[in-house]
Amino acid sequence: MTSPLSRRNLLRAGTLGIVFAGSIEAISSSAFAHAPRTGYGPLVPDPAGILALPEGFSYRIVAEAGKTLLESGHPTPSDPDGTACFRSSHGFSLVNNHEIGGGEEFGVPPLPDLTFDPGAQGGTTTIDVDAHGNRLREYVSVAGTHNNCAGGITPWGTWLTCEETEQRKGGIFEQDHGWVFEVDPFDREANRHPVALKFLGRYAHEAVAVDPHTSEIFLTEDASGPNGLYFRWTPPRHFRGRKGALRALALGAGGDTAGRLQALSASLKGVHITDLSQATTPGTRYRVTWVDVPDRLATTVSVRRQFTDDQVTRSRKLEGQWWGDGGVYFVASFARHTDGSVNEHDGQVWFYDPKHETIELKTIFGVNPDPKVEGTFDGPDNITVSPYGGVILAEDGEGLSHLVGVSERGEAYALARNEMSDSEFTGPTFSQDGRTLFANIQAPGLVFAITGPWRRPHY
Repeated sequence: MTSPLSRRNLLRAGTLGIVFAGSIEAISSSAFAHAPRTGYGPLVPDPAGILALPEGFSYRIVAEAGKTLLESGHPTPSDPDGTACFRSSHGFSLVNNHEIGGGEEFGVPPLPDLTFDPGAQGGTTTIDVDAHGNRLREYVSVAGTHNNCAGGITPWGTWLTCEETEQRKGGIFEQDHGWVFEVDPFDREANRHPVALKFLGRYAHEAVAVDPHTSEIFLTEDASGPNGLYFRWTPPRHFRGRKGALRALALGAGGDTAGRLQALSASLKGVHITDLSQATTPGTRYRVTWVDVPDRLATTVSVRRQFTDDQVTRSRKLEGQWWGDGGVYFVASFARHTDGSVNEHDGQVWFYDPKHETIELKTIFGVNPDPKVEGTFDGPDNITVSPYGGVILAEDGEGLSHLVGVSERGEAYALARNEMSDSEFTGPTFSQDGRTLFANIQAPGLVFAITGPWRRPHY
């Protein structure tokens, strides 16, 4: 189940909100490089040259691509990405995506009965740890999928892993790709013979969030030419979300097109919004309607190309999501005029309110004038909610790479810095007891358990 600890600490939509600064100009100014005294203090350089953390914090490496071993004897796969944490009898279980598109050194081994397509090398591994984050074991939970980027936790305690691709069958690939798959963190039998949840559509999936009351599923698309869309899947009448229900629906009669898949269309005072980058001020709120997808399987035309710009609202780099506060926080990583965006920015966080059918801009990063300067941030990607207030964003921008915290007062701070490379952080997720933050550096492929004197991030 989704952690009640984290859900009750989500920022209150419509009251506080997340605001880095009042405008793009303010965020982009040199003053932003010297952020307020917020967070856990300055980052302390790591003698090992791996991960800089505030004083009193420490990390342990839970998994390392090519070095730690799976139960099968194969090395841990490359490129850890979206990650979920589940409480277990031994401590916690992590389901870890591997965003492998084919050129990486260590693929997910195509084990019998766990492989969707032997030509694809992505998938998920499950890492069992004890209550302190110490590694116990790691094993393949799904194999033969392609470019598994992010995903999302379901209210019934599973992980939905997303393929960020539109790869067609042919050559080494025996299946079309661009699907979502469900992964059980405990029941290995439930993961045998992976089933693509085709009713969620075939496109470059990034992340999902699930409404615990209606079982509606919200999906981001990370794509360009044209830019991607934000989707909602509404289940068929009488559908009840629980373990195995999505798989059963996919395998049933008409399963490929079960329920309704729709794309978001936003407006302001009756005027259609073509692009989320049009919003430049936190607090901007748009009315939402939903437009049916003509061919969700993208039989001949990509889903996003089935619409004209006056029908839907697009966004460059739609990324991570997190359900809470009765809605969904979702991220747009950046926008540029050169990619077709109306305005430029280096990150937005939006909140979708299903009760009122609105989306509200909660956070915006202006274009970062110098990403190599410590204290400036750009390119938020994955998002999670801190049990100590505020949110944690995984930075996937230019220059320095951080885990970026945002306090309940809306102040940004560096929580961790990659000292190995400029590779992105991925998959931040707290343990259900709030003592450990798990996160990854995608290359060279490290999974961390971060512990320390957690508290509300002010000092």
